[in-house]
Amino acid sequence: MPHVVTRAGAVHVSDRGDGPPIVLLHATLHDHHDFDPILEQLAAHFRVLAVDWPGHGESDPLPADMPASAMLFAGVLEDVLNQLHVSRAVFIGNSVGGFAAARLAATQPERVSHLVLVNGGGFTRHNAVTRTFCRMMGTPAVTRMVWQLLIPRYMRARTAHDHTIIGKARTRARTREGVHTTAALWRSFAAPEYNLRPLAAGIVAPALLIWGARDIILPLREGRAAWAAIPGSRLVPLPTGHVPFSSDPDEFLAHTLEFIRRPSDTVGR
Repeated sequence: MPHVVTRAGAVHVSDRGDGPPIVLLHATLHDHHDFDPILEQLAAHFRVLAVDWPGHGESDPLPADMPASAMLFAGVLEDVLNQLHVSRAVFIGNSVGGFAAARLAATQPERVSHLVLVNGGGFTRHNAVTRTFCRMMGTPAVTRMVWQLLIPRYMRARTAHDHTIIGKARTRARTREGVHTTAALWRSFAAPEYNLRPLAAGIVAPALLIWGARDIILPLREGRAAWAAIPGSRLVPLPTGHVPFSSDPDEFLAHTLEFIRRPSDTVGR
C-alpha cells in the first residue's frame, strides 16, 4: 500500500484491482476503510484507489504550520493523481471528499470521466447563520465538546460497519489532533473558496448525487442545491445517514455501477 508525497506530507493510498481507475475520497475524521463494504465489488472491475486524507487513517500528520482545509485536501488530491500518473478516473467523494472531487471536475474536467458525490460539500448557500455555525464549530473547545456527540447522529447507523465507523471517528474526535483537524476544516467551510456554485457550470462529466436523506450535517436540501447547480446531474436520495455506501452498500452499488457503465450522452436529469 503506497504512500504518495504531497504538499501536505506523505498520504496513504490503498491500491486494489485492475482496470479503469476509480478514486475514493472519505469524510472528515474517517478513513479509506469507510469504503470496505463496496471495495471488493469495485475492485473486481476497476483499479480502486482509496485515499486517506492528511492527518487521517494511515497518512502522515499535517505539518504543524499547515492547518487542514477543504481547499488543501483538494490540492492534495491533485498531487496524488500526478504522483500516481492517473490522468483520468471515476471519482466517488463523500463529504469533504465530495468537495475535492467536484472542484477537480470543475477546474480540470479532462481528468474526471464520471463524478459520484455522496453527501458532498461545497454547495451550501451560506448566510449569517451558517457562517456563524461554521466558525463556532471551528473553535477547538466547541469541537471537542460537540463533534463526538454528532458523529452517531449524522451516521444514523444501520449496519455493523456503520458502528465500526462511528467508533473509530469518535476515538479520533477525542484526540488533540482530531479536534484541531476537525475545527480547522470547519473554519475552511466558511471561506469563499469553499463555494463551488460559481464553478459548477464547468462540471461536464456525468454527475450522480447519491444522498443519505437522514444526514443532519449535509441534509437532503444540500443535495438538491448541488443537483440544481451541476448541469445534467442526477439526484438519488437514500434513507441513510452521511455514509450511504456503508449503510446500504447494495443499493449504492446498484445505482453507481449502472451510472458508470452508461454512455455519457444518456446521463441526465
